[in-house]
Amino acid sequence: MGECADDCVSLQSKAAAFQAEILLKVSRTFALTIPQLPPDLCRAVSNAYLLCRIADTIEDEPALTVAQKYHYEAAFVDVVTGQRDAGAFANEVAPLLSAQTLDAERDLLKQLPLVLHITATLRPAQRAAIVRCLKVMSRGMVEFQRNASLNGLATLHDLDCYCYCVAGVVGEMLTALIIDFAPDMVSQRKLMLPMSVSFGHGLQITNILKDQWEDRERDICWLPQDMLAAQGVHPATLSPGGQSANYAMVMTELIGIAHAHLCQALEFALQIPAKHAGIRRFILWATGLALLTLRNLHERPHFSYGTEVKVSRKEVARIIKFTTLFEKNDLGLRRLFAVATRKLPFTPLTAEWCAPYRPAFPWPKRAIPYLSDIGQCEG
Repeated sequence: MGECADDCVSLQSKAAAFQAEILLKVSRTFALTIPQLPPDLCRAVSNAYLLCRIADTIEDEPALTVAQKYHYEAAFVDVVTGQRDAGAFANEVAPLLSAQTLDAERDLLKQLPLVLHITATLRPAQRAAIVRCLKVMSRGMVEFQRNASLNGLATLHDLDCYCYCVAGVVGEMLTALIIDFAPDMVSQRKLMLPMSVSFGHGLQITNILKDQWEDRERDICWLPQDMLAAQGVHPATLSPGGQSANYAMVMTELIGIAHAHLCQALEFALQIPAKHAGIRRFILWATGLALLTLRNLHERPHFSYGTEVKVSRKEVARIIKFTTLFEKNDLGLRRLFAVATRKLPFTPLTAEWCAPYRPAFPWPKRAIPYLSDIGQCEG
């Protein structure tokens, strides 16, 4: 009996150590922000991020066909919910990954049973929030992969739907995990949910703009055709560096949209009571990094690689210093945000985003048909 208990403790320690170690290898941003969370919440969010990263690895793998991605994304959800064997899944998928997949991502997939050992120890509400997020994300990524091409997404509304599936739903999951950790915040749930979706959207649009030239190397464009067409730009003709003034106008508008969403991300952070300073830091640091990336994009419209607009270590240190200084001061944070965004364009969000919040039907979820199969519950 004693040996069994010792083995269980040893496995828990091994799983916790791996989770902390691999997070540092697969994400620069979240390896910085997630550890700011209180330990119990940090453990759940770290686990959720790693599971989402595995789903993302499957989606990004160029050696897999769309049909294979559809199969393995669905199988992955079955693994997380205990309907398939994790080891068998990892052994089947890992050899299919190409050299373009990072070694750390390959290692993460191989160690899926270890990651799921942590998942199994989470509270039921935490697991439910993570599973719903993975269901939406896995299904959504594959649905958009079916029609992904250099032509881009058809409309800005399609971009909204894509961003919800890969990032907005993560914001909803975070709200569920935060409220599970701090039940006294349940009365703020209705306010926090749409703000958390915008938090995810702001980060995702920023990444899309930053990574657009690397995406084109994979024959993918996530920019909306309707916005490009309005300026006489065809997405298939775009190439890195030296873009036209018309393309720059589209970039300015998209940067402005990301900025508008990040304004809501600030409000999301301010919904967190100041006593939970670590949760505030988690949101504020991620938001600040996105804002500085947007500034770099705005100042360098002719960039050719994402590394050219990457936030420097010096800029990261500045974000940490000033947000930590004002983390409990709402007025100070608002002023800091205003200073950081004063040179950024601002594009008001479309009317759908401004409609009164109605559970299960806010934009852009009502435009995503398959959500009815998953359930509209928002954690």
